[in-house]
Amino acid sequence: MISWEHFWIFASVSWLLWLSGSVIAMTKNGSKTLSCSLIASGIGVFLTFIILFWISLHRPPMRTTGETRLWYSFFMMLSALLTYMRWNHKWIPAFSLLVATVFIALNIAKPEIHDESLMPALQSWWFIPHVAVYMFSYSLLGCAFLFACAGLYKSDDRYLDSADSLVYLGVAFLSLGMLSGSLWAKQAWGTYWNWDPKETWAAVTWCIYLIYIHMRLRGRWSRKVLCSVLIVGFICLQMCWWGINYLPSARESVHTYSTTQLQ
Repeated sequence: MISWEHFWIFASVSWLLWLSGSVIAMTKNGSKTLSCSLIASGIGVFLTFIILFWISLHRPPMRTTGETRLWYSFFMMLSALLTYMRWNHKWIPAFSLLVATVFIALNIAKPEIHDESLMPALQSWWFIPHVAVYMFSYSLLGCAFLFACAGLYKSDDRYLDSADSLVYLGVAFLSLGMLSGSLWAKQAWGTYWNWDPKETWAAVTWCIYLIYIHMRLRGRWSRKVLCSVLIVGFICLQMCWWGINYLPSARESVHTYSTTQLQ
């Protein structure tokens, strides 16, 4: 059976495939087909571990922050591949790999407890689509963040044009995540919204990206301002995802799934 101890093997193979594909993408006259094939192969290897680990745990690996980092790394490279195929920005796989590497390294250096227990609130059919939709939206907005950084570094509006499509799609999935979460909360706790730290930061993040869309459609703001808004939105997204775990108020949050809450 696959256990967490095997993660570094799958992660290393995936990382080498992603690195090879990223290098080829940035190489002059490099084959886009070969680059995409290598990146896709790495995604396949990484997904294989997630599936086998899922089977081994007898539950979806989505409960702990470490487990969600698995999905984020997977979706980050998937979003990078789709973005590269769509807009042909040769640098996006490499910079997306840098982001994914951080989360992979965190999982290797500081693995969390991965047991088979799943509290009653998480034993719902909402669990899998809610987390998957959120992680995919986070990865799309992560790519938009990279374009925003590039837009600040280089005076080229094409980066914002690419980021726009990612933001629109990312916010759509973010909205689906919030909607599914609200319906799930009503089923689990009897209310659609609790205004606990997780939900508050989710609302803040959602509003910032809606502000960006509004500013972009109005067309009265400079590229630097728009890029800055995207960067702030991504920082708030990180706060919503894992940063709230370090807030004192998070100890009472219904979104804190510690082992002491499993009874």
